[in-house]
Amino acid sequence: MEKKQDSGLSCFMIVMKFHGIPITKEQAETLSVLDPEQKTGEIEIIESAKKLKMRAKLCKLNLKKLKDVKAPIIAKDKNDVFFIVAKSQGNKFMVLFTDKTQPEIKSREELSEIWDGTAILVTKKGIMDREAVFSFKWFIPTILKFKKEFIQVLIAVFTIQILGILTPVMTQVVVDKVLVHRSMSTLNVLAIGIAIVYIYELILSLAKNYVFTHTTNRIDVMLSFKLFRHLFALPLKYFESRRVGETVARVRELDSIRNFLTGTPLSSMIDFIFIIVYIVVLFFYSKMLTVIVLCSIPVYAVLSAIVTPLFKKRLDEKFETGANTQSFLVESITGVQTVKSYALEPKFEKKWGDLQSDYVKASYKTSMVSATAGTTGQFIQKVFDLLILFFGAKAVMDGNFTVGQLVAFRMLSGRVSGPVLRLVQLWQEYQQASLSVKRIGDIFNTAPEPILNANQTAMPGVQGKIIFDQVHFRYNPQGGEVIKGMSFEIEPDTIVGVVGRSGSGKSTISKLIQRLYLPEGGKISIDGMDISLVNPAMLRKQIGVVLQENFMFNGTVAENISIHCSTASMEQIIHSAKIAGAHDFILELPNGYETIIGEKGMGLSGGQKQRVAIARAILNNPRILIFDEATSALDYESESIIQNNLKEICKGRTVLIIAHRLSTLKDAQKIMVIDKGNLVEYDTHENLMKREGLYHYLYNQQKRGDIDE
Repeated sequence: MEKKQDSGLSCFMIVMKFHGIPITKEQAETLSVLDPEQKTGEIEIIESAKKLKMRAKLCKLNLKKLKDVKAPIIAKDKNDVFFIVAKSQGNKFMVLFTDKTQPEIKSREELSEIWDGTAILVTKKGIMDREAVFSFKWFIPTILKFKKEFIQVLIAVFTIQILGILTPVMTQVVVDKVLVHRSMSTLNVLAIGIAIVYIYELILSLAKNYVFTHTTNRIDVMLSFKLFRHLFALPLKYFESRRVGETVARVRELDSIRNFLTGTPLSSMIDFIFIIVYIVVLFFYSKMLTVIVLCSIPVYAVLSAIVTPLFKKRLDEKFETGANTQSFLVESITGVQTVKSYALEPKFEKKWGDLQSDYVKASYKTSMVSATAGTTGQFIQKVFDLLILFFGAKAVMDGNFTVGQLVAFRMLSGRVSGPVLRLVQLWQEYQQASLSVKRIGDIFNTAPEPILNANQTAMPGVQGKIIFDQVHFRYNPQGGEVIKGMSFEIEPDTIVGVVGRSGSGKSTISKLIQRLYLPEGGKISIDGMDISLVNPAMLRKQIGVVLQENFMFNGTVAENISIHCSTASMEQIIHSAKIAGAHDFILELPNGYETIIGEKGMGLSGGQKQRVAIARAILNNPRILIFDEATSALDYESESIIQNNLKEICKGRTVLIIAHRLSTLKDAQKIMVIDKGNLVEYDTHENLMKREGLYHYLYNQQKRGDIDE
């Protein structure tokens, strides 16, 4: 029996979509938590959310607390019907009822009349969203793993600070006792004592630096690994919407954050503790001079308050200009062939000069703000040192202070003013690290590819049956649909051609099958299994893809063929190369399969790269193979080699051949015709020609063009 007006299920789907998991009714029921025979209740919603790695909580709220809760939340009215509180502003609430197409605005009184106080809060778990953004807290667990080492460092710093008190005291004794009484034996003892203190301080400092450096290097490796892992877990959409240089610049921000967290704050923590100790000691020497020292602290605070906003602004400018410079450099090197082909060197040199000039100016302004703040801080320190010297000397002349006490006081006061001065620098470093956190947060605040079924870690061997069931998709929520309610079925071991005008959505079908994107509506299944419920990596390992432009990595030919299958033997690599028609030309290379082909395969021609890409695609014997405009840019000789091997390549597989040139589809058993996101025709070549539709038109247009040539 089909559920009617299941408000709980509808609300659950809406909230999941808000959190970046566009789950359908069928997918929810596949989770085996939502019972299709019963209406969805609070328990089912909470358990389903947890299974999707979300945090869900059932609670009772009043209207006052509801205003403080981050929307959307699932609420229940007095008739046990669920609805969504989408937004709150003042005493107004935006409410969405699942049986209505548009949200409604309710006042406090109106909402209190229908709401029974039940609320289900669903939030991200382990993934930062807009409310739980990436922050310094992300680094704490990694740092705490080395708390033993940091405690050792803190003990060493603590001991060094204690020894720092002894030196001024011993100096005072030398000036007041040794020099006055000319006691050589006392001087020898004190000299030996000071030497021992210095040696002990040296040993502690070396040990501290070793432990600290070794520990921070280990932390650096762990943090870098976490960042890299998260970066490559992001959906393809993230990379397609950002410049490469900008992403690289954001990744590099990790260094400044790690340096800040594991460096200055640690020593500053001990410094601040000992400031109090030093001030207490100073009070024993002279209350008046200690007041002068304390008066310097608010002056430093004012300096910091003035400098901080300006420094933050300059840092932003420096990052933006640096990211622009790096993006242009990456773009220029990547497109160097086009630059040289069109003699664009002067134009690009001028643009590079302008970008570098902007970056240097931004760096100069940042450095000037920092240097001015540092110099001003040092000037303030010298002014207060002068005041201490003046009033201290006056106290000595009045007989209230000894020369040794004055010398010791000045040494100890430096132990106070130094850390306070470093406070200004620490605050600047904090601002820089905060901006770095904000920039790198662009990576961490983006959710990884969703795995709707958390328990699905593997996928059974694919046979190759592909079904699209009323699939809707758009790349941008504000953009138009690229795929509009598309439905089709491809049987295993079938070769299907996909044709259509440019921009009709052909390549999007390929991306959806690979689960590089999730559909907005409908379902895509392979062998009857909804691919949105499987681990993306497990699915993609069973799909081979050959693109128009295939990326070749810097390495040998064999490494490029087996890059996704490290356990492949040389016999398997050679076998796949023979099927792809690549074996013969590979043997003619200087070192055969061990030839280094260079970055992006610069040592190979376009046709050779395509054949290596085909060998790579079929190495692990995928049951689904996709050619996405794989031969559209090849010369006739290279294309004919691939076409001659196509039957062997496609043997025992479901194959999609996306092509502009319809002549490449001669081996296709069926042809799919796409137009403006719709499947307009799907049949054999003969039947499509008889129908005289869009395929007939495209075929004759191309045939006429070939004759003209």
